[in-house]
Order: sequence, then C-alpha cells, then structure tokens
Amino acid sequence: MTAGARVIRLRGRECDREAAVLSVVLEEHLAKLAADPASAASEPAVTATAAPGEQRVRVEGSPFAWYADLPRAVGGGNCAPSPTLYLLGALAAGAVAFLRDVLAPQCGVRLDDVTAVARCGQDLRGLAGMAGTEPRLAGLSLDIRLDSPDPEHRLETLRRAWADRCPVYLALSEPVAVTVTWS
Repeated sequence: MTAGARVIRLRGRECDREAAVLSVVLEEHLAKLAADPASAASEPAVTATAAPGEQRVRVEGSPFAWYADLPRAVGGGNCAPSPTLYLLGALAAGAVAFLRDVLAPQCGVRLDDVTAVARCGQDLRGLAGMAGTEPRLAGLSLDIRLDSPDPEHRLETLRRAWADRCPVYLALSEPVAVTVTWS
C-alpha cells in the first residue's frame, strides 16, 4: 500500500480506499449482469488492414487502434509488435488484469503486485515455408507471480478460479474451432 493511502474496512478486511471502491463498483456491475444475462453477451471484433504503402498492419478493435508487423527475417519491417507478441501479450495481460480487477476482489484476496510472463518457441523458417520446419508456436508457457499478504489457501482459491475462468487462457489451453471464410 502506498504511503498516505487511506485504509478502510470492507467485509471485515482492511484494504485501501481505491481497492474498496473498485470492489464495490465491480459488485454493482456483476449484479446488473446477473439481473439481465442478455446484457452480458458480447461479440468483440478486431479488423486488420494492410494499407497501401504502409509496412505495418493497422488493427482496430473499438475504440482502440494499434499496429502489427512481422520480423525482417520473414519479410516484415519489424516496426511494430508481431502477432506472436500480441498473442503472448493477450495471455500475460489477460492474466494480470483478470486476476487484479475481477478475481482478487471476488475472492477477497489482497494483491500488492501481479506479474505475468508469457513465452513460446518459434522457428521463423516455418513461417517462411521452408521445407521440414514447423510454423506452429511451441512450448507456450505462462509464469504468474502473485505478491500478497494473504495465506496460501486463499491464493490457491484465486489460482483455481483463474484456471477455470480466464477466457484467453481457456481459448489457448482448450482450443475452440476457428471459422475462416474467404471473400
């Protein structure tokens, strides 16, 4: 907790004021979703466009826009993160944000820090289509570090909830079918 932070009690536990406010806001949002399940359904979409004269690919997902590129070794300009880095970033950032913003408040776990590092192996020769090489990512791993004053059994509850409910992790560990259409 930062120096000077106001400490309050929420559900019999000490926590800083900002964490308490966020916990109450989360509970209010979840109550609305429970009362109206149809409002919980969403269909996020991302559009990627290769603009003429632009090395990078523009990616848009309302209300955000970002860029992607490939490494020079396979013909890209290496002027933006690769799709592989975005995939790893989605896994690592999804873990941190979901643990901090949703699960910790729901489980009543105090988190001083959460860090996640996602890694994988990749053979760029496979991406370039060289014979006898593998284009698939290999050895996907995620290292999550929790810094909490809470006892181990509470952290284990948090870990189980994450493994059961983190959408990015579940999509990668229990793959869903991808429908591809060409037009």
